[in-house]
Amino acid sequence: MQVGIDSFAAAFDDSSLAVSDSDRLRGLIEEIEYADKVGLDTFGIGEHHRRGFLDSAPAVILGAAAARTQHIRLTSAVAVLSAADPVRVFQEFATVDLLSQGRAEMVVGRGSFIEAFPLFGLDLNDYDSLFAEKLDLLLKIREKEHVTWSGKYRPPLNGEGVYPRPLQNPLPIWLGVGGTPQSFIRAGVLGLPLMVAIIGGETRQFRPLVDLYREAGRRSGYSSDRLKVGVHSLGYVAETTQEAIDDFFPGYARAMTEVGQERGWPAITREDFDGQRSPEGALLVGNAEEVVEKIIHHSKALGDISRITFQMNAASVPHEKLMKAIKEIGTKVAPPLREELSGD
Repeated sequence: MQVGIDSFAAAFDDSSLAVSDSDRLRGLIEEIEYADKVGLDTFGIGEHHRRGFLDSAPAVILGAAAARTQHIRLTSAVAVLSAADPVRVFQEFATVDLLSQGRAEMVVGRGSFIEAFPLFGLDLNDYDSLFAEKLDLLLKIREKEHVTWSGKYRPPLNGEGVYPRPLQNPLPIWLGVGGTPQSFIRAGVLGLPLMVAIIGGETRQFRPLVDLYREAGRRSGYSSDRLKVGVHSLGYVAETTQEAIDDFFPGYARAMTEVGQERGWPAITREDFDGQRSPEGALLVGNAEEVVEKIIHHSKALGDISRITFQMNAASVPHEKLMKAIKEIGTKVAPPLREELSGD
């Protein structure tokens, strides 16, 4: 199993917002560099276009990290392909791949926020069709240097070359999904590895959707080895469970309540948080031993997963504590997971 960190470069409370944007980004690069040092497999940068987030240009951040790291894979988490030009996205991540000597990946998706649509002059009614068309073009660009293509939302390509070409052939592209069955089926039909964002509820409830993905992939002729499943979860690891709870809960409650207000969700309570920390709940918050046990349980519930990524900064945890959590995950969580789930 691969173990990694995802970041949205986000700040939600007064103390985290008080840190300058420059210092926050410098801290983020330090976190990626340290994740590489302690042996983590991946570091992903999200994409948002709203106040408090500094990840509107993830390829730029990953390019900076490429020069400071040696082994860790650098990925989007996710790139909002619906609001982007697939040609430009491919060029950006091919450049990251060259800078990193073949360590770049893309996780592409539709995005869970909608602010990119008015920002880039897009119609929200085209939410899914935009993504489907742009994903089709992105995969064709990955396949061929010269592409002939036409669609509804972008001017056609008539054999123009797309450069640079990445070091990896093919450049890894994962499909990031939430809870829409059609998205799981689409990933299977295309034979793309699947990254499932599970930020609430019970992780085992996603098993029918994962089964849809695997069945669609098998019917489309893809081997089980190609149909990889990863999980992106909110999580945080400290030396003790109480320390992890004390560090994570206040910022988590604030962030989830803020997002929930936009979507009509109720405010997060401590009872909700404790329920999500239960063995079946989605949150990976605790000491290393119990988090390892929970991930193994989730992997079995979903029929084996090949990658788990922790999203920690939704809780506005200070940089110094994030560095300690990265050490815990790299030295105490990842090794036993790799040993226990070495067949994934």
